[in-house]
Amino acid sequence: MQSPWKILTVAPLFLLLSLQSSASPANDDQSRPSLSNGHTCVGCVLVVSVIEQLAQVHNSTVQASMERLCSYLPEKLFLKTTCYLVIDKFGSDIIKLLSADMNADVVCHTLEFCKQNTGQPLCHLYPLPKETWKFTLQKARQIVKKSPILKYSRSGSDICSLPVLAKICQKIKLAMEQSVPFKDVDSDKYSVFPTLRGYHWRGRDCNDSDESVYPGRRPNNWDVHQDSNCNGIWGVDPKDGVPYEKKFCEGSQPRGIILLGDSAGAHFHISPEWITASQMSLNSFINLPTALTNELDWPQLSGATGFLDSTVGIKEKSIYLRLWKRNHCNHRDYQNISRNGASSRNLKKFIERKSDPVPAMTTPEKLYSNVMQTLKHLNSHLPNGSHVILYGLPDGTFLWDNLHNRYHPLGQLNKDMTYAQLYSFLNCLQVSPCHGWMSSNKTLRTLTSERAEQLSNTLKKIAASEKFTNFNLFYMDFAFHEIIQEWQKRGGQPWQLIEPVDGFHPNEVALLLLADHFWKKVQLQWPQILGKENPFNPQIKQVFGDQGGH
Repeated sequence: MQSPWKILTVAPLFLLLSLQSSASPANDDQSRPSLSNGHTCVGCVLVVSVIEQLAQVHNSTVQASMERLCSYLPEKLFLKTTCYLVIDKFGSDIIKLLSADMNADVVCHTLEFCKQNTGQPLCHLYPLPKETWKFTLQKARQIVKKSPILKYSRSGSDICSLPVLAKICQKIKLAMEQSVPFKDVDSDKYSVFPTLRGYHWRGRDCNDSDESVYPGRRPNNWDVHQDSNCNGIWGVDPKDGVPYEKKFCEGSQPRGIILLGDSAGAHFHISPEWITASQMSLNSFINLPTALTNELDWPQLSGATGFLDSTVGIKEKSIYLRLWKRNHCNHRDYQNISRNGASSRNLKKFIERKSDPVPAMTTPEKLYSNVMQTLKHLNSHLPNGSHVILYGLPDGTFLWDNLHNRYHPLGQLNKDMTYAQLYSFLNCLQVSPCHGWMSSNKTLRTLTSERAEQLSNTLKKIAASEKFTNFNLFYMDFAFHEIIQEWQKRGGQPWQLIEPVDGFHPNEVALLLLADHFWKKVQLQWPQILGKENPFNPQIKQVFGDQGGH
């Protein structure tokens, strides 16, 4: 983005994961389950739970519920086909085990999607069987003793291990790691394709065959002959011969927005309909292919860069939409450069986590070094006159206090699984997004909050003391308590602001309320950041309509 005035915000939780005990193991500790094994276990328990509950809801056989689940899935990305292949391979064993009243934990340990290494705790989502675990597992293994499935090597089951798909998988992985579009003909980092880091993440390219044309650049010759910055404004007014871009935008102080952050800034969201048997239908999974190719993120609906109308029925808009409403010259000038799992340590490259909670927390000194490195990098790339806002860290004790004794969507049917059990399961497998706060250990939660406050104070100190040539630096506290109060005034409950499936991320309502708080605070304290309202907005709308969509 090369426009002269820019806003750079840091996602509400962009440093949050540097606090956690991370999900992945330390590299030198081979006794701990790997991250991929942990996620495989979670996936198996989730799917088997859904199959079991579908049979219960529809009073059907396990076989019928598996086929029902597959029938709901779309053909895109081979989801339906893959489902039927999985049923063909594992279905008979799942039927035998569930018919013998084995729960999802037992099924997945029996089929070795979940494993308990020697000397390690047993990870389970549901209450343990009445009989001893060892006896139950032996009984389950006896049931499928003659099954050829247990001889099946899962190490080679990764679809990307197939030679025909290896190259395309590698390209997709690279696109995600480097936060660049998978489909980008002219390699300008903007795309006409929505997902796989396409225009859901950055403004839509209006000419993907010309690398000099992309959203947010300075207009070429006032866009007399073509729309070089993709804001939908180009050509010459026949009445006076003045280029429209010059007439409508030159003195309007255009602002684009770049967001560097983590999964919260990208709006990580898993639909409850995907795991709630009583709500599941043919329409439940329509958006699943889009979500998967966006890494289960929904930046097009985020509080920072969202450009679609809210799906939750509140009037608040994203920061980008507010900037566009203020000045239509800002059309398409947004970038959401967030990554699931981002922290202060990997923010610059968007590409270390340890296993012991408290020692692994980022220290104020390390945070200072990491952030300063990133800011110096930004100073060498952002146009002069930009604005950077550092966002403080939240107090995540909110999560345990408001959710631990509530039933998770997967546990609502039979009242057999709370968020406390979910947190314990994820922590045991070391795939928890935030062990420090999603924990029954009150001391650990307190220590995590204390460290978060120290890190926020470090960011505040940086904003107050450090100066940069190309941008002004500001700091804003994470305002979740204010958001809770606002939501309660509207008759809502605090737990309704958290994603129901993962029990961790702020949901769409929370993100839009945070955007509203952000906007009002900036208007009050630093109005120069937002620029003035463009008086030519009505003329832009009259001449160019929707300016080309997104």
